[in-house]
Amino acid sequence: MSTERTAGGRVRLVLAHVSIYLAALVFASPLIYAVFSAMKPNNEMFSSPPRLVGSQLKWTNFIEVFTYGPFITYLLNSLFVAVTGTLLVLAISSTAAFAFARLRWKGREAVFLLFLATLMVPAEVVMIPMYTLMDWFGWINSYQALIIPFAFSAFGTFLLRQFYRGIPYELDEAARVDGAGSVRIYWSVILPLSRSALAVLAVFTFLGFWNSYLWPLIVTVDYSTLGTLPVGLATFSSQQGTRWDLQMAAAVISMLPTTILVIALQKHLVKGIAMAGLGGR
Repeated sequence: MSTERTAGGRVRLVLAHVSIYLAALVFASPLIYAVFSAMKPNNEMFSSPPRLVGSQLKWTNFIEVFTYGPFITYLLNSLFVAVTGTLLVLAISSTAAFAFARLRWKGREAVFLLFLATLMVPAEVVMIPMYTLMDWFGWINSYQALIIPFAFSAFGTFLLRQFYRGIPYELDEAARVDGAGSVRIYWSVILPLSRSALAVLAVFTFLGFWNSYLWPLIVTVDYSTLGTLPVGLATFSSQQGTRWDLQMAAAVISMLPTTILVIALQKHLVKGIAMAGLGGR
């Protein structure tokens, strides 16, 4: 009986691994196709029947991307907007979450519900009011317009609040006995224990800024100077035609920073999602 159980367990283990590898291959297949398509000649992008590998591997497509237009400018703009916006969201969301989770003040729950209700408003609905506000501030075609409107994240505040509520309140009381105020508790007690949750929010926020297309398209006038990557990818299409090979190569290059970020913070992401209330608890 023990031998049969051991054999059955091994079979199930093998089947589980095979299923995982097949699922990984299915999810990775679009990325694999994109990488090989980025190295195809432009006239073979839509060949019939479709082929994974073109007649030649044009590695020069990745170099030509940087000479076709101000691609470096697009890349640096996206990097600046994403990093700055992420830091602002982390600072604002963490302090707001601390106020909602660890401080006691009148009307706290009502204000939090009102704050949370903004998640139900589609971003497209507030585009015109936001544009009008940016125009009133004189921020059209500026980095401020690309960053500030999304620096106040209800999702980020909710995520961190859920995590903060799981930290024992006895730590706050012990710190207050030692003479620490709210600011010291936030900086020396709560933040060091929230690295995983902050990593989760950082990745989600960075991806949001990095992949944003509609708002930069609306609020930017001079794309050659302030254009971001999603907007810059559209410049490979013109009246003379579309350089699909270069557009695909640029898309592959644009995926590298987010891929590196996710891989670097993978351990924190798994731990943070599990502990911040998004892991099924």
